[in-house]
Amino acid sequence: MDRTQGQTEQHEQPTGGSAPAAPTAPATPATPAAVGPARVVSLTAGGFALTVNPVDGSEIEPLRPGAEPARPAKRDAAARAARTAAARPPVLPGPAVPARPLPAREEERERLVRLLGRGRSVRLTGPSGSGRSALLDAVADRCAGLAPDGVVRLSGYGQQQPGELLHALYTTVYEAERERPGRVELLARVREIGAVVLLDDLEMGGTALDELMRATPECAYLLAATPDTRAPSDDSHIEEVFLGGLGKADCLELLEAGVGRPLTDEEIAWAGDLRFASEGLPLRFVQAAALLRQRDELNHNDEDDEEEEPGVFEERPRDAVHVPLPTLAEGAAPAELLASRVSESARAALRIACALGGELPHHAHLPALVGDTHADTAVAELLACGLLTPVGTRYRLAAGVARQLEEVGYGDTASEEARTAARHYAWWTGHASVVPERVAAEADAVLAALAGADVVAAVLLARTAAPAFAASLHWEAWERVLRSGAEAARKAGEVAEQAYFHHELGVLALCEERLDRARAELETSIGLRGALADKRGTVAGRRALALVVDRETAGAAASPPLRLEAPAPAALAPAPAVLAAGAEAVTVATPATPAGPGAAAPRVAPSSASAPASRAASEASTTRVPPVAPAVPVSAEAVTRMTPVVPVTARSETPATLSEVFEDAFPLNPKPAPPTAPRPAAAPAPAAGRRRLVLLAGAGALTVVALGTVVSLALSSSDSAPPAQGPAVTSGPTVTAPDTTAVTSGNDPAPEPPVSVPPAETPEPGQSAAPTPGRSPARTPSRRPSSTPPNSAPPTAVSPPPTSAQPTPTVTETVTPSPSATTTQTGTTTPAGSPVTGG
Repeated sequence: MDRTQGQTEQHEQPTGGSAPAAPTAPATPATPAAVGPARVVSLTAGGFALTVNPVDGSEIEPLRPGAEPARPAKRDAAARAARTAAARPPVLPGPAVPARPLPAREEERERLVRLLGRGRSVRLTGPSGSGRSALLDAVADRCAGLAPDGVVRLSGYGQQQPGELLHALYTTVYEAERERPGRVELLARVREIGAVVLLDDLEMGGTALDELMRATPECAYLLAATPDTRAPSDDSHIEEVFLGGLGKADCLELLEAGVGRPLTDEEIAWAGDLRFASEGLPLRFVQAAALLRQRDELNHNDEDDEEEEPGVFEERPRDAVHVPLPTLAEGAAPAELLASRVSESARAALRIACALGGELPHHAHLPALVGDTHADTAVAELLACGLLTPVGTRYRLAAGVARQLEEVGYGDTASEEARTAARHYAWWTGHASVVPERVAAEADAVLAALAGADVVAAVLLARTAAPAFAASLHWEAWERVLRSGAEAARKAGEVAEQAYFHHELGVLALCEERLDRARAELETSIGLRGALADKRGTVAGRRALALVVDRETAGAAASPPLRLEAPAPAALAPAPAVLAAGAEAVTVATPATPAGPGAAAPRVAPSSASAPASRAASEASTTRVPPVAPAVPVSAEAVTRMTPVVPVTARSETPATLSEVFEDAFPLNPKPAPPTAPRPAAAPAPAAGRRRLVLLAGAGALTVVALGTVVSLALSSSDSAPPAQGPAVTSGPTVTAPDTTAVTSGNDPAPEPPVSVPPAETPEPGQSAAPTPGRSPARTPSRRPSSTPPNSAPPTAVSPPPTSAQPTPTVTETVTPSPSATTTQTGTTTPAGSPVTGG
């Protein structure tokens, strides 16, 4: 990469995982016209066509018919080898860095290869610095021909969910450029992958790891993790291999290979103490070898330096300085001592790494960040000292180095270094010559710079980096940078940028089928752009929101609203006597049915689904409460009808509201019903016709009482006075209630009609009936003797016949025309002084 224009040099061609984006002439800067639009990229995301537009926001629309991508093909062996090489750390400029010696792990390597050859998945657990990555490299060389899809190298650093790992596996195996499949298609494609997957720096476990294993049943995994990583579930069937420290002989062999000479007795004793203190971790002996090399350089033990004449090229004679062996504490925590003996550019790179949370930028960025044109060689110097470790396609500080450096003041300028890195990355990510894949390889450093920058630099960096992450299909980094940018824009008061970030978050959520999140983000963006009168951005947001509505309608149709009709008023409720007639009455609330020719009759739910048939036959008949007709016409939309069964409780009043009905049916504090003894068989319920006769008889009696009262009031207003002689005779009708109760039990026989002979001629009410001369009226015998005193006319109780549907009242009058005779309504005449009561 060019020092100032961000271009790729020839010796860096195999690094980064992507083709060079610009011509390699170092003196000619690339122009956007020669490269073309680098940020407007068209992608296929599930069932959508996505156009990444860094100006107004991404545009999304459904795929047109016939535009669906074809089924992707798997890569061949050559393409897989190229992808594997691209997944390794970049080649560093300057002199070649000697390869680290492989610790003596022959037994562990053979065991891992044997388990993977059987198709078993293995979890390699070891502390940081135990040589897990080096062992994975050795296993990868032995497993090249075990699986049909070869060996796939992935990095799980920072991955807590299996989604991005599955997409990375899909991209490595299949030739699918500019395509990110949906979840259903992704699971269908990765299920067909048969490969040995080496997953380094694993950070997830439990259910997330189980989901990854279930999605790829044809893959054998070698998972490298630390002991503090969450363990897999019990039913995952993953073999555990623990990686411990090295023995004393292996530690001495590793130390001698790092120094490049035999060790002295003093150094051997020091190495033994260091092994005891560091538990034999290989990383500590790589750093110890660097300490011994630096000590040799300071002591000038080379023969060429001994033959030189001191002080020839110096102003004063060189003093003989003997540097002793590091102490045991310095050997266990050597970061401070190692950093003090490296170049100034390397120390500046360490400050930048501490400011970025341990992430070291690509070596091509160091000249601009440090201010030294040869600062790119600092990465190789730090790697040889054991202060850096490879993670995927990049380098970061080794375990424990960042903490040791911050304790001695390397983190004092963290805010200034992060601000400088954020402004540099804002310029670099927005350059037209930088391809999106190159930005994705630098994602961790960009996100770290974004987290430590001020709000102005953070908004600018997020605005330029977000389209690159979207185009590179690194959507986890895309979401993280969008959220950080939205928060920074809110703090900085940049409403337009805040609207852009919310729009992109809505588009991302729509592509991932998170419809609720997409709706919230798009509505926020539309509101902000409406306040700014951004017509073009508002239209883009409304188009995306329309897609969300379409997906919601097609995906999950909303259920119709639930409507419950009001219960019947108290006037329409049955009388308590009728409810008490049965053994256990049940009130069923039926909803109102909209009027119409096609309206179906509601069904009545049974009172108890678990009651036996014998009990159901003995239960009282169900009383239906008619609903109140709605005052407004029923709408044509669908109405969910419910027919709740409400058992009658010991309530003294009939429930008049819906809440009381439901309180009876579903009490807030239900109590278990006590065990009941077997109930005796209830008497058979009376027939419906007989009960109806009893009710009609009672109603007729009440009607007679009312009409008699009216007639009595009308006759009492007459001006005629009774005669002076003769017995006292009442001039108004007198009606008494019957002696028997109108409502009888179910076992009583039907009431017999009264025996009477109808009169030959019935006078109309209000007229006096006189005997006709020459005719003697017929006498009607009485069934029982009269107990009425002679001076008062006894009333006669007349009941309507039980067979009449509408009872007709009968009025009885007592008229005394002369002292010698008394005429009644029934046509019976008696001599004076002998009152006779008609039947």
